[in-house]
Amino acid sequence: MKTRRQFLMKAPIGFFAAAAVGRIGEATAETPPPGAPPTFGTAPPVGPEVTATTFAEASKLAQVNMTASEREMAAKSWRTSMAPMLERRTGPRKISLEKNLAPATQWNPVLGATKVGPTRNRFVRTKSLPGPLPARDDDIAFAPVAILSRWIENKTLSSE
Repeated sequence: MKTRRQFLMKAPIGFFAAAAVGRIGEATAETPPPGAPPTFGTAPPVGPEVTATTFAEASKLAQVNMTASEREMAAKSWRTSMAPMLERRTGPRKISLEKNLAPATQWNPVLGATKVGPTRNRFVRTKSLPGPLPARDDDIAFAPVAILSRWIENKTLSSE
């Protein structure tokens, strides 16, 4: 069982170790990997200047109600918060892909070595007799193929 004295002796060591690791992490966190989106609101300003009037007109189209102060705040923060997201899709870093390029991944619902479907690709009819030929043409037209094939095989029904 640990005593209070042992805890007070070891706690500062753990604090200094955590602070040192945090400083190491800060040095590497400054350069995100290529293609990573910037942290929200920290990107350099890009895109056209927008005004509160621009947001007022856009809110009419999108049927979104914004107060005057919300429109002003959105206009001031647009170039650093939302425009970088648009720039990632349409800006100079966008690359064109060839039309015949295969996707990087493919979704397949079959897991692992699981086999789906029959082991043999063969149609087997049942051996049961189909019964008499119906009197109505609609009943013949909507009969299952297995029964129709038996009527044709027995020459009760012709293919015409």
